[in-house]
Amino acid sequence: MNEENLNNLICPIPKSDYDRVLLAHGGGGTLSHQLITKIFFSQFQNEFLNEQHDSAVLNIGKSRIAFTTDSYVVSPIFFPGGNIGGLSVNGTINDLAMAGAKPLFISSSFIIEEGLEIDDLWQIVLSMKQCAEASGVKIVTGDTKVVDKGKGDKLFINTSGIGIIPDGVNIAPKNCKEGDKIILSGKIAEHGIAIMSAREGLTFETTLKSDTAPLHTLVEKMLEASKEIHALRDPTRGGIASTLNEIASTANVGILFEEESIPIAEEVRGACEILGLDPLYIANEGKLIAFVDPLAAKTILEAMHSCELGKEALIIGEVTSENKGSVVMKTSIGSKRIVQMISGEQLPRIC
Repeated sequence: MNEENLNNLICPIPKSDYDRVLLAHGGGGTLSHQLITKIFFSQFQNEFLNEQHDSAVLNIGKSRIAFTTDSYVVSPIFFPGGNIGGLSVNGTINDLAMAGAKPLFISSSFIIEEGLEIDDLWQIVLSMKQCAEASGVKIVTGDTKVVDKGKGDKLFINTSGIGIIPDGVNIAPKNCKEGDKIILSGKIAEHGIAIMSAREGLTFETTLKSDTAPLHTLVEKMLEASKEIHALRDPTRGGIASTLNEIASTANVGILFEEESIPIAEEVRGACEILGLDPLYIANEGKLIAFVDPLAAKTILEAMHSCELGKEALIIGEVTSENKGSVVMKTSIGSKRIVQMISGEQLPRIC
């Protein structure tokens, strides 16, 4: 075989700015986007993956199925307001809910480091059971692997989920339209700051807890009020800034939001100031962002306010025809600035 034919058999790795994977490649920002686009999307692309949704939407028979998968590597595995087990169940439910699906079944695989205390594992499994039962989903299959001590970090969990999308529901990032109102369901950055406080042993005057929660009931309330929901996303890694940038890029629209409209608890704001963190880029695990038809925004907001997880929901901005692919924030002093994806990693191992 000559050299030319040999080269034709080689699938080259696309060039990038780094020849090694960095922790920041998992942070949900610019490097994550580059890694996913250059490595995974370039080779796996198909009509389902190209939708760039939290779940793949699949037509099986007469049903539309939402299918998602995720891995959880949060450190520490126990944190104020939850643990890695409940987080994995709620996170999977939320990815299905962002497609408008009713969650039904979850798989769960455990990668356990030798030396993990059995009581810790038991508490995590109990938490998963409780979260699943409370949400009406069943954990139906899974796997368990154990790695040598020092070759893991206590426990990693991988989950997949399946749900059914009701008739008339068509939620996807590419459906965003000029004029859409952007709704945020509540205060941001609580999960990330709770993790940081547990990780670093920080104490504050009030207890900071993760906002981890299943969002499918809130989404059901919204859809009962109106089907004019164009896109949904739960702003986890990279926070609301990265989520808004992902939507702007996928839908090729401009996004304008107001800084003063973003709800942030005072203890979270104070912690961010002390730690030098920007709450716009900090992960959430029980919040959603909705892009809705402007004529339906009031009705959807009222429905959200009737639900505990949406009682603080408010409109934070709108979709525009200007600055397509970009996110612009109107600051508290009236100026405007571009809000980009985070380039590095503020808080690694956050989910």
